[in-house]
Amino acid sequence: VRFANGKLRLPDSLRFTMYRNRDTAHPRKRHRRILVSETERLCYVGHNFGSEVMKCNSLCRYFVGVLDKNSGQMEVYNAEIFNMQPLLSAAQLLCASHSCLVPLAWSKNDFLHSCMLRGTAGEGSTVSPGWRLSRGCGGWESLTECHCPSAALAGWCFNVCFSLVQMDLCIEAFGTSKQKRALSSRRMNAVGSDIVSTAVTKAAANVIDAKGVTALMQDMAQDDVQSISAFLPPCHEDADRPEHVYKFEDILSPAEYEALRVPAAALANVSAEETAKRAEERSHCSFVLEELKFLPTDERSRDHKARCLWFLDTLIRFSHLKVIKKKHPMGPECPHIISRKLMKNFTSLTYNNGSIQNLISASMKAKITAYVIVLALHINNFQTDLTVLQNDMKLPESRILDIAKALRLRVSKAKGVPGLENDQNHKLGTLSLPLPMQKAPEGQRKRRKMN
Repeated sequence: VRFANGKLRLPDSLRFTMYRNRDTAHPRKRHRRILVSETERLCYVGHNFGSEVMKCNSLCRYFVGVLDKNSGQMEVYNAEIFNMQPLLSAAQLLCASHSCLVPLAWSKNDFLHSCMLRGTAGEGSTVSPGWRLSRGCGGWESLTECHCPSAALAGWCFNVCFSLVQMDLCIEAFGTSKQKRALSSRRMNAVGSDIVSTAVTKAAANVIDAKGVTALMQDMAQDDVQSISAFLPPCHEDADRPEHVYKFEDILSPAEYEALRVPAAALANVSAEETAKRAEERSHCSFVLEELKFLPTDERSRDHKARCLWFLDTLIRFSHLKVIKKKHPMGPECPHIISRKLMKNFTSLTYNNGSIQNLISASMKAKITAYVIVLALHINNFQTDLTVLQNDMKLPESRILDIAKALRLRVSKAKGVPGLENDQNHKLGTLSLPLPMQKAPEGQRKRRKMN
């Protein structure tokens, strides 16, 4: 363990209690643990799940070695690091089904001897030395042993109904010196709600006076923009050339680009007759079929464009899936590194019917669309037909326009390619410097008034 607010002087004096989730069938919950420890002044809590969990446990593995002095051999066990945070507030464990409030500031020993017990004990009933929280406590059970005498617990079914104030009064009157020190420490660290409310109101007024309402509204819009940017490729706003705004290496790494050499060779060597046949069979999306007609004659440029077209076509076909059930959803011809990239970067995990599945959610489809647009910009000299991509991605026009504006593109009207749908009302997206100001989506559009 690691304590967030300092180091221990006497680590041997601490006692730890480990809790695990009772839902052992759930693939995620069965690994969740809560670690609780108590000192003379404070209680500490650490867990291996949630937003505040330490990242080091997911980046590498930890082991603990136990050396047997007699045999000279060491046994190695898996380990996790817990970041113990001080429990400054009056945190409690609420047992809804038994109406009990158990403050974490009390040890199990003090709690079991100080609670008001009611019920009857059956003759011959026994209690196991390992104690468990009641079934209403969110499904958590203890992994440590209870050191209370078995006679004090044998057969009792108890309900505890203490409010925090009543518990504090009991501690002041009958508590041990250790409990009184813990109570005093909690009260010193507690801040009254009225003081907090007054301080927040005063701070808000000072901020409004200092920055003004207009600046605060701009900050809020910037926060919305940053939340949108989480699904966009990395944007380099200080770039001096359009190709450096969204770098090609952020779309395809050198290793991924090299892996596309073999599958893209068929596109690089395609003839005009084969292109016409693929167009009839609809074996590729409209964007790729149109670009195959204009492959460069230079071998290096032709190979580069073929790789980009193959990956763009794969992204578009991948976006049409809902739930990924196969190990290789894009077929055996797709390189392993590309399949892993698709599964890792463009799917979200969901739990369904006792198993974890990869799902292409609406946000993931928006992310795929953003990467498709950027890749199309690199293919077409940073100007692309958004309507063709919209039809290939099966998206409404408003959706792809929102994504294009979030990518800082300039959208204009253009005549589409003859033979495609809506060839008179195509939208053209252009990436040019300087980049336009980024705006957050305006939400629901105003309806047109009909005369």
